[in-house]
Formats: sequence, structure tokens, C-alpha cells
Amino acid sequence: MFFRMVKGTLIRQWKKMILIAFTIGLGASLATAMLSVVLDVGDKVNKELKTFGANITVMPKRQSVVSELYDVSGGKSNGAYLKEDELGKIKTIFWAFNIVDYTPFVKSNAKLTDGSDVKVIGSWFNHHMDLPTGEQLDAGIASLRSWWEITDGKWIDEQVNADENACMIGNNLAKKLGVKSGDKVKVKGLQEERELNIVGVFSSGGDEDDNIFTGLKAAQALDGLEGKIDTIEVSALTTPDNELAVKAAKDPQSLTVAQYEIWYCTAYVSSICYQIQEVITDSVAAPVRQVADSEGAILDKTKLLMLLITILSLIGSALGICNLVTASVMERSGEIGLMKAIGAHNSAITGLVLTEIIITAIIGGVVGFGCGIGFAQIIGKSVFGSLITLRPMVIPIVAVLVVIVTLIGSIPAIRMLLKLEPEEVLHGR
Repeated sequence: MFFRMVKGTLIRQWKKMILIAFTIGLGASLATAMLSVVLDVGDKVNKELKTFGANITVMPKRQSVVSELYDVSGGKSNGAYLKEDELGKIKTIFWAFNIVDYTPFVKSNAKLTDGSDVKVIGSWFNHHMDLPTGEQLDAGIASLRSWWEITDGKWIDEQVNADENACMIGNNLAKKLGVKSGDKVKVKGLQEERELNIVGVFSSGGDEDDNIFTGLKAAQALDGLEGKIDTIEVSALTTPDNELAVKAAKDPQSLTVAQYEIWYCTAYVSSICYQIQEVITDSVAAPVRQVADSEGAILDKTKLLMLLITILSLIGSALGICNLVTASVMERSGEIGLMKAIGAHNSAITGLVLTEIIITAIIGGVVGFGCGIGFAQIIGKSVFGSLITLRPMVIPIVAVLVVIVTLIGSIPAIRMLLKLEPEEVLHGR
């Protein structure tokens, strides 16, 4: 009898039940879309932010100490260098897959033919590496400095052009010398003189516009620094810092064994720096705080915005359900009064109404969940250029939220139902 009554109500009030299902489905779809994006947005936002450069700098330990004491960061290495043959080790750390790009730099103070000083910086452009792990990696400043504008010529393609004297020249220096792509420029270092072939002219909007960038071998040869590098810039996907990460960054030895394991196995920028130091001899890896902190702040604000949208959509759904269920109870007041008059208890009538609403909510929730997955993919494609990965935990979370919102929205109607007196309803009062 109970289920016959439920079925009868669903059939008689099908229009109102469709509206309730639609309201619930709308809230469920927004909740599904937003939660799916929130749970997957971390890596995607990080990847977008990687286009703004490295978030970790690796330098020799001696250079780091001198820089901190005398504020000479960005200058020469004071005789301290890293080993070029250890570069591949960066992709052997625990968080190797979070290292999306890195490139070494070596600086040589050279002179032009007119006697003026110029800084020649050796680096990778799109360097191909076969790593000890069996992986292959293409890294370099072509991706790490993606905001550079090539005003003339093109990027150096190391995999096509094997010319170790190929170079790119900053826009300011190119104007000063009156050169362009296809021209040559002579530079003289401490050890030898080289004629570099200009492949492209770039504009960085910074001090780099006054420099010459060439391959590692050419820059090393100018000052006799074969096999040596000054710094390494690393772009890594990281997790925003918390209290544990801040504590570990100050002193990893202060952590308990359990804390150390959690920190080491979480992609905090400090733990990735620590692991890089473990594989690069006599090095200090430090986060570029402006970049690392901005990544965490932007990610937190993005997640907060999406959670607020989810909460507001659920509140709207609850209000809509409240109005629709209340209207339904008012229409059925005669039926409810009759059930009470023949002995039905409030608990039985409440269970009947809730069963009808929850069945409707399940239907609306399932349809809304499917639509929400579609909305999430649209957001992923339009904003991040890739699909959103559906996390299994979204399913129970959305199911619980649908039930909670439905019950909360039904509270006013249930209170009205409990207050209905059979004699007043049946006698038209």
C-alpha cells in the first residue's frame, strides 16, 4: 500500500515532481562540475603558471653563502660551479615527474670588437636528453622563457641545427650593434675568441635584452669553463605550503620521522628543493618565492571561488525545493488530513512525503551528475585546454550533498504537514 501511494503521488503530481527533479539536478550538476574542477584544478593551474618561468633556482653552495652575506646574487660564481654531467640526476628524484622543465646557465663576461663589455650566457634552448631512468626529456629556455618575443629570426633549434656557435641576441644589444638575424658577432672571453652566428633577436622586457644567449659549449669555452655551470633553473609542479612545509623549510632535522615522511612524499617546493640538493653535488636549491607563493595563492583563490559557487548553487536548490515541496503539501492538504483522520501517524505521513521527494531527488541527482560531468569537461577544454579527470570521491560527495539539500529544503513543508489538523482541513477551515 505504501509504495502504491508513492507511485500514485508521483503520477498525479508529475509536473511538480519534474520541477523538483530539475531543481535538484541543476544544483547537482553545478556541484559535480565545480567539485570535479576543484579536485583536478591543482595540476592544471600549476601547468598554466609554469609558462611564467622557473620556481626553483639551484646554485653552488659557496655562491649561495656569498650571495646571502654580501647581496651579490646574479653575479659571477666566485669560483664555485655545478657539474654539467649531473644535470640528468634532477629527473631521478622522488618527485621526478613533477619536474616539467629545467635548464642550466653559465655566464661569461666577454668583450665585443669595440672593447665594450657584454655578458654571454650559455644555456639549453630545446635540448634533448636521454635520462638514466630511460625517459626522454626536451628542456630549455625555449619553454622556460616562453614569454620572450622573437622580434627577428627564430629560436635556436638544437635538434636540427648542431652549430655550437649559434646565438640569440637581446633586442637592446642588437639595436646598439646594428645587427639582425643572419649576421655575426665577435666576442672575446678570458680563454678564446669566438664568432657567433645570430639566429634570432628577442625581447624579454628585462636586463636580458642586453645579453647574448648561446649554447653551453660556446659560453664555457670563452672562459675555459668546460663541464661547469653557474645555476640551474627548475620549473616544478608543487603543492601550496602549509605549517609542515614551512617548518621543514627552516630545518628538516626538526621533523619527527612521521612528519619527515609526509613532507618528503608531498610535492612541497621545499621537499623538491631538498631532493635536488641530494643529487646535485655541493648545491643549494631555493624556491623563487615570488613565483612559488603566487602559485599557491592563485590556486587557493581559484578553489575558494569554485567552492563558493557550489555552496551558492546548493542554497539556491534548497530554496527552490522548499517552495515546490511546500506547494505540493498544500495541494495535498485534504489527502493528508484524511489520512490523519483515519489514524495515520505523523511519522508515517512524513515518511511517505520524504520517500516521494527522495525518489525524485535521486532521479534529478543522477541526471544532474551526468550533466555536471559534461559541464566540467567544457570548463576544462575552454579554460585549460584539456579534459577534467573525474575523481571517484566526487560521486559520494555529490550524493550526500543531494540528500542533505533535499532534506533541508523539505523541512518547512514537513513542519507544515505536522501542524495540519484533520478537522480544519476536512471542514475547509
